[in-house]
Amino acid sequence: MIQPFAGTKIDKVAGVEARGFIMGGAMAHQMSAGFVPIRKKGKLPHDIVRIAYSLEYGVDEMEMHRDAIKPGEKVVLVDDLIATGGTAEGATKLLQQMGADIVAACFIIDLPELGGRKKLEALGVEVRTLIEFDGH
Repeated sequence: MIQPFAGTKIDKVAGVEARGFIMGGAMAHQMSAGFVPIRKKGKLPHDIVRIAYSLEYGVDEMEMHRDAIKPGEKVVLVDDLIATGGTAEGATKLLQQMGADIVAACFIIDLPELGGRKKLEALGVEVRTLIEFDGH
């Protein structure tokens, strides 16, 4: 998942709770970048920024530390799966709100028929996945 960014300066890798933490931390280490956790509401201890986002079954909120991203920093967003895209779209908008330059959003699995990739691409974010499963 890091090979496409070889030779590219990446400042931060943002991982979405919780499986995005596992991959994101490892990717950040390999890229010599910082790691930014994007967490569910109420779990971060410091000054935070928050965004509400839609899920296929309702609304939720996610947070990140206010000082985690400086405007203009190059960020890669990471999670395990992109399906309907609600969580990824919320994380993308939160990072954009903080001034991040989102280089790409990376996922292990894409369920393309559920439309999540298209939501991120509509926000101007390149989407990279390792595998797709059609028919969902």
